[in-house]
Amino acid sequence: MYFFAIKRREASILSKLLLHRAFLSNKSAGSTKEMTVRDALNVAMDEELERDDRVFLIGEEVAQYDGAYKISKGLWKKYGDRRIVDTPITEAGFTGLAVGAALAGLRPICEFMSWNFSFQAMDQILNSAAKIFYMSAGMYSVPITFRGPNGPSVGVGAQHSQCFGTILSHNPGIKVVAPYSSEDAKGLLKTSIRDTDPVAVLENEILYGESFAMSEEAMSKDFVIPIGKAKIERPGQHITVVCYSVMVGVSLKAAQLLAKEGIECEVINLRTLRPLDMETVTKSVKKTGHLVTVDTSWPQCGVGENVCMRLMDTESFYYLDAPPARLTSCDVPMPYARGLEDAAVPRPQDVVFVAKRLLNFKW
Repeated sequence: MYFFAIKRREASILSKLLLHRAFLSNKSAGSTKEMTVRDALNVAMDEELERDDRVFLIGEEVAQYDGAYKISKGLWKKYGDRRIVDTPITEAGFTGLAVGAALAGLRPICEFMSWNFSFQAMDQILNSAAKIFYMSAGMYSVPITFRGPNGPSVGVGAQHSQCFGTILSHNPGIKVVAPYSSEDAKGLLKTSIRDTDPVAVLENEILYGESFAMSEEAMSKDFVIPIGKAKIERPGQHITVVCYSVMVGVSLKAAQLLAKEGIECEVINLRTLRPLDMETVTKSVKKTGHLVTVDTSWPQCGVGENVCMRLMDTESFYYLDAPPARLTSCDVPMPYARGLEDAAVPRPQDVVFVAKRLLNFKW
């Protein structure tokens, strides 16, 4: 099942990713350095494996096959079987092994071929890794990083398209990050590996092949991004758009369209879902008076709903000139048909429509 699922994904998105990479490469010519999200994750793991001999990578096909998405390309040849560990198809088994290794003083990176498959290991993630520090009264830490592709992709159906941002960030004891750009990916993964608590890194399959400019600072082996700190991707004064992961790109495209009509959006890339950086969100809303959240979780108990409610539970509510709005995936399992799939997740035109409605924009 795993093999054929991966092959279907590769066939369905390869041409799209190649075209998009070419477009981004031309668009960003002259930047300090271009790097794909895939390569940024690879570099982050390589640097941390070299820096700390307690770090090791474990998961399905991570070693000799270089990873299902080639995130771990070249690492097995460099570090060998003891540091890059292939496992059978048993998420509960290798996740439990990784949690035990973390308790014994190692720092595992536990890769899921897809976060959708982590359902098999939720007992190990949420009942073991996330709770041991609390239940041991702080005697035992679990420095483990769980990572893999998360959320909707292209042509992979209802069982492989779920966003785990809500499920994981609901639980105390585990930190949750969701990178967008290559700098996000490298900096957040390195921080996660060094953290003494369990961290879930929610990557996105479509973003793996996208190229982003990397600053000289980001290319340094010392580059890290603090967990719990959002980033303002685009400053604006009329409306605040809060998003994460692949929805950052959607929101930035919407902001470009709105700017042509005189509406300036402040686009905030959360980067971390737990703990949330509500300080950055609140400061922005006090300036703009309007809030839209955009994410790929379902509407009930979603990440965007949490942001909206936490804002309204404080005095920041009085700075709102209109009720906050949420854009989420449709409340249905992900369709397989491409047209329905596109319609099931937020698109730039959806963000434009909601922003105009909140601002009482006259068409």
